[in-house]
Amino acid sequence: MAAGDMASTRLGAGRQHLRPLKRRGLVLLRLTAIVFAVLLFCEFLIYYLVIFRCSWPAVKTPADAGGLGTPEPVLRVMFLADSHLLGAVRGHWLDKLRREWQMERAFQTALWLLQPEVVFILGDIFDEGKWSSSQAWADDVGRFWKIFRHPPHVQLRAVAGNHDIGFHYQMNTYKIKRFEKVFNPERLFSWKGINFVMVNSVALEGDGCDICSGAEAELLEISHRLNCSREEHRPQECGDGQRLPASAPILLQHFPLYRRNDANCSGEDAAPPDEKYTPFKERYDVLSQEASRKLLWWLRPRLVLSGHTHSACEVLHGAGVLEVSVPSFSWRNRNNPSFIMGSITPTEYALAKCYLPCEDTVLTTYCTAAGGLVLLTLVHAGLVASPFHFGWNMLRKFKTT
Repeated sequence: MAAGDMASTRLGAGRQHLRPLKRRGLVLLRLTAIVFAVLLFCEFLIYYLVIFRCSWPAVKTPADAGGLGTPEPVLRVMFLADSHLLGAVRGHWLDKLRREWQMERAFQTALWLLQPEVVFILGDIFDEGKWSSSQAWADDVGRFWKIFRHPPHVQLRAVAGNHDIGFHYQMNTYKIKRFEKVFNPERLFSWKGINFVMVNSVALEGDGCDICSGAEAELLEISHRLNCSREEHRPQECGDGQRLPASAPILLQHFPLYRRNDANCSGEDAAPPDEKYTPFKERYDVLSQEASRKLLWWLRPRLVLSGHTHSACEVLHGAGVLEVSVPSFSWRNRNNPSFIMGSITPTEYALAKCYLPCEDTVLTTYCTAAGGLVLLTLVHAGLVASPFHFGWNMLRKFKTT
């Protein structure tokens, strides 16, 4: 055989040997691209696609009604509840990673798309604040600020929940001060002519304990200041201190005001049917009737927002005061978490709910993608016939018959 023919034969054999390697490389590249695309969708893009559908509700202003004068400023507020950041005792690392990544992406996406001016978290920020050590508390706080980081122009305020400082029998001054060192301790917050009263509802036990008595005295002082702000001619007993905006307050707390159960609550994120008729326990599931009456009488709020139940509910109290129970923000507590968006003026408000991605949607996407990857691998290995070729052969057989 001539030298040229031998060289051509070797070159052809080499090319035939490289073809399977090249084919495997292309398959591996496709599989990698699919994995990357699924991860990108489930861990980033889905949050933008879902939250992008949310928009701030329109609120009526005097200008809308044909009134004269300066339009009232509208404050955009985001209300969320029950993030339950896991701690050192009950928190598995994988559970922490999954749930905290979900909340971080949801919160950061909402900040970027919706640009709220104020964010309120309605208690149970941490899951183990009621018993965590100083070091564990510091670790949890560090993770909180990573998840809920925000630009300086955004105000973030929080009220304490039973998982942050313990129920009444677990609560003490040290835990309260520890919480207030992280979050602003003031109970009255005014912004753009709107008054928000933030209540430590765990302290409204009504048994006369030192912490409870101090909390009630503080609320009475706030009530006095609010009443003075409503007077056109400032009475002498109101003093010469800074006057609050003459606006009925919005009450923010962790425990809901007293209601018997969630039987009248509706919506896709309300309590499950088997839990709706379970009676609520006063001072555990909801505030006592006495504490609820006091808050409504002392503060005369125009709107109440609360958390704790992890489910949504809307209740009318007294003379038509609306209370909105905000569902949990975490996948750990519900499959379809959400938060409330409020457009608020000194005299009016409008609320809307913004749902986050459902956990089962993400899991279904992952499972479907995993099944597709397994099928592609088996087809490439020749262990399973390609669905395309199988369908084409079936079509040809059908035509020939």
